[in-house]
Amino acid sequence: MLRWGRALRPRRGGAPGGAPGRPLRTAAPLSSDIFRELGRGLGRLGQTLKDQLPALEHGAGGWTPPGTPAGPRPPEEADVVVVGGGVVGWSVAFWLKALEGRRHGMRVLVVERDPTYSRASTVLSAGGIRQQFSLRENIQMSRFSASFLRNINEHLGVPNEPPIDIQFQPSGYLFLAPPQRAAKLEATVRLQREEGAQVALLSPTQLKAKFPWMDTEDVAVASYGLEDEGWFDPWTLLNAFRYKAMSLGVHSCSGEVQGFITSAEDTVSLQTARIKYVHIHMPDSLEYQPVTCAIVINAAGAWAEEVMGAAGLPGVLCQPPLPIQPRKRYVFSWHCPNGPGFSCPFLIDTTGAYFRRDGIAGNYLGGMSPPEEDEPDTSDLSVDHDFFQERVWPRLARRVPAFESLRPRGAWAGFYDYNAFDRNGVLGRHPKLENLFLAAGFSGHGLQHAPAVGRAVAELVVKGRYESLDLRRLGCRRLVEGEPLEEDGVV
Repeated sequence: MLRWGRALRPRRGGAPGGAPGRPLRTAAPLSSDIFRELGRGLGRLGQTLKDQLPALEHGAGGWTPPGTPAGPRPPEEADVVVVGGGVVGWSVAFWLKALEGRRHGMRVLVVERDPTYSRASTVLSAGGIRQQFSLRENIQMSRFSASFLRNINEHLGVPNEPPIDIQFQPSGYLFLAPPQRAAKLEATVRLQREEGAQVALLSPTQLKAKFPWMDTEDVAVASYGLEDEGWFDPWTLLNAFRYKAMSLGVHSCSGEVQGFITSAEDTVSLQTARIKYVHIHMPDSLEYQPVTCAIVINAAGAWAEEVMGAAGLPGVLCQPPLPIQPRKRYVFSWHCPNGPGFSCPFLIDTTGAYFRRDGIAGNYLGGMSPPEEDEPDTSDLSVDHDFFQERVWPRLARRVPAFESLRPRGAWAGFYDYNAFDRNGVLGRHPKLENLFLAAGFSGHGLQHAPAVGRAVAELVVKGRYESLDLRRLGCRRLVEGEPLEEDGVV
């Protein structure tokens, strides 16, 4: 309700100027006090109206005029536009501000088309972190991220706000290998140890002694992470990056990047170009805002290749195409009161099925990737519950006999930003678009590598080179030259 000023109210007992049927009295000369009172009343009215209307710049206010896009509008210009407001995008934005050298020196804008994060890969993941990868760069990023998360309040803590608790569960990852893959797992563990990871090799006898609830008949060897492995709450990490970045001056808006204006003129002979404007379309609207920018970072996850197909980017400049596509993955939850106890790790079975404990009351979650020929439709996030009954449950019950009597509780689906080329992230400067940087294609391990990826991309933008980790092999050159970096540890 609007709170009208006292000087604008009618007098009690009738309409302004006198009651009906009575002669009007002659008005007395207006004094300066009346003008002052009228001015104060109008001032209060103006402030009241201002309080009631939405502060569009900051996304505040409880009412939006019809036709006005929800949330803050994008600015007309920015130094850096980050496309994608998942954990990778917000990590990049945070590190850009952390490394810029002077306060408010760089205007960073994060564009997220799903501000509710209802379809975001970050919050729909199982939340794991591990160092057990087969590629040296992935091991190094995991170790960097583990250190970052261990000291998260030193990095992402905001003054006068409660400390961040990502609810880390340090129960480790456990990879099981059959006889035909035993030698390869042992070689991978040697590489992990060279990079400083604490990983143990367990024989079937040792495995059974440590985890008596497990059937080990077909297991030749297992690798078990002894520290800095487990799982945490993805939503908390995403919001920690987001709040810290915004406290450092990062701007954000809801919208979708659907167009670019480049410096390209002759698209036939053109070899390189720069992006000059990004067109951000407002949600539920035909309106768009052109944003002048110096740098664009594609951190759109599963939709990174879709961004590259936006209007205004000549096809000759988008070669080679990003081999990144959305792949739908299911996560199922179940209850089993006699299942593995508190020491239950994040277990990766010989069949590719996985599960982990979810709390301490006999609840678990897990799933598995389908065969390549049976990839589910990605047009929505519906769940095929028969996949659990027919594919996942038999494998779980084979490994953990207690799971024969489990009771399903629920399920959800999320997207992998799947790199069909070699299942590794694509990082760094685009080969033909000079001011475009890439940070996508992590094939399921983007959440755990986000702190390291954000730092690496920010170093390239701010300092022109990698400093913390040498991730040059993850650049676009391997796509151009057709030389994949295979990662065996994709779950």
